[in-house]
Order: sequence, then structure tokens, then C-alpha cells
Amino acid sequence: MSMAATATTRAVVEELLRRIGAGDPEEIAALYAERSDWKLDWPEAEHGRAATPWIRHRSTRADVVAHYRELAAHHVPGQAATAIERVLVDGPDAVVMGEIRQTARSTGRAYRARFALHVTVEDGLVTRHHVYEDSLAVAQAFD
Repeated sequence: MSMAATATTRAVVEELLRRIGAGDPEEIAALYAERSDWKLDWPEAEHGRAATPWIRHRSTRADVVAHYRELAAHHVPGQAATAIERVLVDGPDAVVMGEIRQTARSTGRAYRARFALHVTVEDGLVTRHHVYEDSLAVAQAFD
């Protein structure tokens, strides 16, 4: 593994996490390649539900903007937090592990969901975004 690739990946991931925390969908999306492999590890039947429309596969930078807008629209502002526990980097790949805390706007229910985010960075941009999270906790908050 190239030390330079690992350093670049770490820098991009740290900036991605900073931008996600700041909450500007366009700024977040600017770190993604025009085409990317975006997957959420949810049961396929649960993708695109009316209560959780942000939960679906994506493939473009515009999709990234839409994801963060939809996510914000369905949660209560100011009632969210993310605890990052670990960032593991190996060349162009990184895994971020932690826990999100959100409140569903439609039900007022707060939830916590553990997650792992696998990203791949190529030429300074995210080309893979695969999320593995506690989908049951999220679904129950919106039901």
C-alpha cells in the first residue's frame, strides 16, 4: 500500500466527515466523483419507502446532494449527533465506525443507530460509499 494513497484517503475522509457535520449538501457532494458506487445495506423491500426516501442506492454527484437534503428534511434539526469511534485507512479504502443519533420528524421518535461506512477514494474523490447501519432502529423510529 502506498503511504501517499493512505494519507490522501485519510485527508479526504476527515474532510468528508467535517462537511457532513457542517450539513451543506453541495459541499459534501463536491468530494464525490461525478459517478460513484453508493449503496445502503438495507433490505431491498425497504428501499424508497415513503417514510425513509433517502434510503436507496445512488450513483451520481447530484444523487449525493439529494440524499443529504432528504435526510435533513426527515429529521428534526438540532436533534442529531454522530459519534465517530474509529477511522481505519488502508490505501484508497477507509472504514468509519460510529453511532448516529437522530430524531424522526414525522414521529418525534429519537433513535440511535450504529454504523460502518466504507469509502474508496480515487484521485482525491470518493468513488465508493457503502453504509452498513442498524436499519431496524431507523425503521422503527419512522413507523
